[in-house]
Amino acid sequence: MQIIDDLNQVSLQQDTVLTIGSFDGVHRGHQHLIGQVLRQARRTDLSAGLVTFYPLPAAVLAPHNAPPSLTTLGEKIALLEKLGLDLVAILPFNRQIAEISARDFITAILQHLRVKELWIGSGFALGRNREGTLPVLQRLGQEMGFKVIRVEPLMQDGEVISSTRIRRHLAAGQVRQAASLLGRYPSLFGEVVQGAKRGRNLGFPTANLQVRDDRALPANGVYAVYAVLGQERHLGVTNVGVRPSFDSDELIVETHILDFDQDIYGVDLVVEFVERLRGEIRFDNLDELTAQIKQDTNHARHILTGARRSL
Repeated sequence: MQIIDDLNQVSLQQDTVLTIGSFDGVHRGHQHLIGQVLRQARRTDLSAGLVTFYPLPAAVLAPHNAPPSLTTLGEKIALLEKLGLDLVAILPFNRQIAEISARDFITAILQHLRVKELWIGSGFALGRNREGTLPVLQRLGQEMGFKVIRVEPLMQDGEVISSTRIRRHLAAGQVRQAASLLGRYPSLFGEVVQGAKRGRNLGFPTANLQVRDDRALPANGVYAVYAVLGQERHLGVTNVGVRPSFDSDELIVETHILDFDQDIYGVDLVVEFVERLRGEIRFDNLDELTAQIKQDTNHARHILTGARRSL
């Protein structure tokens, strides 16, 4: 997959079937749209391309109300590459870009990416004040010589699969429901950093994950997870929260990896959330906390032993 971060440096040898969007989470709805782009590109012997933005437009246009992101840029690129796209253009999004008219934006895309067909999702719009709606893009297509195809959204349980819906499930701790919309377990990626080592002192060492502030986190609580280190997948229990038993107010993501005792400080860890075990609880003493951790560990082992390793 060719990754493009500067349109002015692009020199394509083949026309493209293109889609444009934020694609936060690269969920099943996104995969549905991208899959149709791929099939059309293969049928017509064109390249399958995608244009996305970084940061997400909402983070620039409404930073105080911007939703948390489901994927980092690196995670998004990795997920898109697995889908088989030929090229992905990552355009920086800023106030200047936001003020470009739909016509000027499309003109630049046509010039650099040789677009023959533009496939867009329901409700899609681009350009200044979202002026580039479907009818506007269709008129531009007739004028400039490209087709515009609208793709109906993918539904599940009578509701459109969307990033907003996934965030809502995560905020409620409903990781199984989020997974059914994503097509994979919701996950967090980050570096393992030093913590207070309270878990180790209790006999349950934990790996503390450094997570970006703008990431969507599951609701505070304890989860059965897969902990992925490189190519190795381990069973684990993750606590998301502030550790009320220790009078802490710092939000942490800490994972106890079952049957594992290695130094992994500084190592990149992926935590895949499979099922919520319980909410966060304050315990009166360490004996009660230790007993609950043992119960959580046994419960997680039972769930994960019977779970699918991947969706």
